[in-house]
Amino acid sequence: MGMRRLALSYWLLAVGCLLLGSCGPEGDKFHLSGRLRNINQGEFLLYSPDGGLVGIDTIKVRDGRFAYEKEIRKDVTLMLVFPNFSEQVIFAAPGEEVTIKGDATHLKEVSIKGTDENEELTKLRMRINKLTPPEIPAAIAQFIEENPTSIISTYLLNKYFVSAKTPNYAEGQRLTALMLKANPDNGHLRKLEKQLEGLKNGRLQTSLPAFSATDINGQKVNSSLLKGKTGVITTWASWNYQSLDIQRKLRKLQKKYPDKLALISICLDGDKRECRKRAERDSMLWSVVCDGQMFQTPVVQQLGLFEMPAIVIVDKQGKIVAREIEQNKVESDIEKFLR
Repeated sequence: MGMRRLALSYWLLAVGCLLLGSCGPEGDKFHLSGRLRNINQGEFLLYSPDGGLVGIDTIKVRDGRFAYEKEIRKDVTLMLVFPNFSEQVIFAAPGEEVTIKGDATHLKEVSIKGTDENEELTKLRMRINKLTPPEIPAAIAQFIEENPTSIISTYLLNKYFVSAKTPNYAEGQRLTALMLKANPDNGHLRKLEKQLEGLKNGRLQTSLPAFSATDINGQKVNSSLLKGKTGVITTWASWNYQSLDIQRKLRKLQKKYPDKLALISICLDGDKRECRKRAERDSMLWSVVCDGQMFQTPVVQQLGLFEMPAIVIVDKQGKIVAREIEQNKVESDIEKFLR
């Protein structure tokens, strides 16, 4: 009789699993798949700006199709990096399946389905595509004001007001305060509030905020390394061609101005070993910081280096004189302050 009851219990559990969707580890797996036209083979990169995914994953593309799954225990924000280095946010949740469809030559118009958040952001993105650039910030701010508790708003706040090439820290602070009023226990927003307060001092013609870090050789790195020289701080990653190209240009400038130029590079790879290999291979003979935390690296947060690549130029007096310059002007713009 005991065995029959046990068998019945297992049967009821199995039926319950079918009715509820899934049980056990499978229920915690997030599935991502899709098909894009005008791309045959290649690979996408995937990382999490909020630390929900450790390191960087690679997704293979075959005949325009791709599939990926990952076991996760909580909602996670993911960034899908396409071969042209443009990015698309994906909101992942345990047990959910998300699909992407569209044209690889028109990535702004790809359709993302599978969760309410992804579908709502797709609708917003399609609406934004019809706006002129000056109209977009107001539309984003309106969405955040109307949806202060949404994970979408957290992403939009960072993308359009904090990590934008031309950040608006004042508006970012206002919207963060509004979101905190609706989310008083949100630790991420509390942290962002403090960061924005500090980033107000990172604007042009202000002194470089104090910072401290440790480079890949175990040496302390701080603002004193830039004292009396033209200083350049950049971010780079082994998966971002533009950032690596900037590092090569910096190497040329260092050879040309060894006594006038001070460099600090912050690697946003999730694997510190990969960072070290790349730094050695590319002869980065200056301070390279990499702690494996990617965009959560403290010095990145302190200095507001949220772009990939990001660049800050500091004059001999420690004042920020340029930020986020165009890639083809890196050498000429830095040389202006070296002469």
